[in-house]
Amino acid sequence: MPPAAAYIHVPFCRRRCGYCNFTVAVGREDRIEDFLTALDRELQSLGQPRPVETLFVGGGTPTHLANDPLQRLFQIVTRWFPLAGDGEFSIEANPEDLDAQKIDILIAAGVNRLSLGVQSLDDRKLDRLQRQHRRETIDRVLAICWGRFASISLDLIFGAPGESLDVWTADLQATIQRMPHHVSTYGLTYEKGAMFWGRMLRGQLRPVDEEVERQMYLAAIDRLSAAGWEHYEVSNFARPGHRCRHNEVYWTGLPYYAAGPGAARYVDGVRETNHRSTTTWIRRVLGGQSPVAEREILTDEQRARERLVFQMRMLDGIQRSRFHQQTGYDVDRLVGSELPLLIDQGLIHQDGDQLRLTRAGLLVSDAIWPRFLVLAS
Repeated sequence: MPPAAAYIHVPFCRRRCGYCNFTVAVGREDRIEDFLTALDRELQSLGQPRPVETLFVGGGTPTHLANDPLQRLFQIVTRWFPLAGDGEFSIEANPEDLDAQKIDILIAAGVNRLSLGVQSLDDRKLDRLQRQHRRETIDRVLAICWGRFASISLDLIFGAPGESLDVWTADLQATIQRMPHHVSTYGLTYEKGAMFWGRMLRGQLRPVDEEVERQMYLAAIDRLSAAGWEHYEVSNFARPGHRCRHNEVYWTGLPYYAAGPGAARYVDGVRETNHRSTTTWIRRVLGGQSPVAEREILTDEQRARERLVFQMRMLDGIQRSRFHQQTGYDVDRLVGSELPLLIDQGLIHQDGDQLRLTRAGLLVSDAIWPRFLVLAS
């Protein structure tokens, strides 16, 4: 099957936050026109428009683009990836960037799902995360967005420097009061290349205690679930009918297109990742060279193992029989002795044909996945 999903990476941002190690370009508005020209040129390699059911424009901060370049971006993207009538069109946005005029542009382009990178509704925590917007900014944006998008999602970070469990539970309560359709919660990680990483090594920042971070994650599960959000993936919660369909493409191991600096695509069993440097990506594309920095052809077994990991991130887990039908591989033979061990440890629950993470398994899921990706002994 050809991919039915596409991702576009827009690298431009107002500033680089201390925790960020994504492909971003700060203070390079002079490259936006070249970026748009290169994006169109890269997509020309498709040969013809490719209809999709989900389209996701992320970054970076796509809404950092001024109105005219933003409209041109949408013209390029929707020409090459026409969206099905019931398709999901998501865009990531910074609350600082949105006003009534820009929202009108999003709606006119067909965007129907808005993913707001609020990170917190606590002003002091936002300072610690080096975010410039405030709670009143978020509320202003929500007031003008409500009713205009089919789905509004809020991204939250827990485990910020100096954050207590009480601060996080207050953040959760403030989010619940605002009733977004979707909530994503992420524990703060200190990534190499990010400013926070260097500050941690110098002793200027101290990560939140692991036990407190576990309590924060469980608080998110309990409070959001009790308030009516379905916990459907390790980090994601949705009101009924508002799961992120685009991300479910990733989590179910289906193929997808992607374009832009640092973008990774998965087509015909081949994974390709573009150059992360925006300047290098633009230079290569406009110079008639491939933008690809890494290319990997996955074996059938590698595809099956990755699909197993992605699907086990979903709270529904997997059905052994369906997985075998999809991949040609038997889960028990693929994972070997690791599976009964994880079941005995109470990290995976087995119910007949069904396998899924337990509550204890959710807390250590990142440590489980490497055990699924290696060859069984």
